[in-house]
Amino acid sequence: MIPLRKQQRPSSPAHAAVETIGGPLVWTFDGPFATCLADMEDALRRAIVQVGDVSSIAVLIELSLPGLERRVDAGDAIQPEWGQFLERISARYGLPAPPRVRPLGIEAALATLVIAYRS
Repeated sequence: MIPLRKQQRPSSPAHAAVETIGGPLVWTFDGPFATCLADMEDALRRAIVQVGDVSSIAVLIELSLPGLERRVDAGDAIQPEWGQFLERISARYGLPAPPRVRPLGIEAALATLVIAYRS
């Protein structure tokens, strides 16, 4: 039997915070479209603060098309909120690339925000 080695603790608090987070970070949002966008932006801002200094970060937004159809049928407007949301998160948070948006043809929460990063 091979003995297990003790894991050494990181020497800096910033390094320790990144190691304890793990990844990817995932949130789901449902409800009025504008509220989901505001909540996604808030979650993105908090996640960037939480992960701190990383070498790379990628942001994915999955939109449920049936969920989006329900919101439109309920009277929610998609534009101009969607365009303004994409502009804000692309400009404010120092992302290397705009978030990738993937439409889902399945019934699910309206939006899912996925953040992957590498230290």
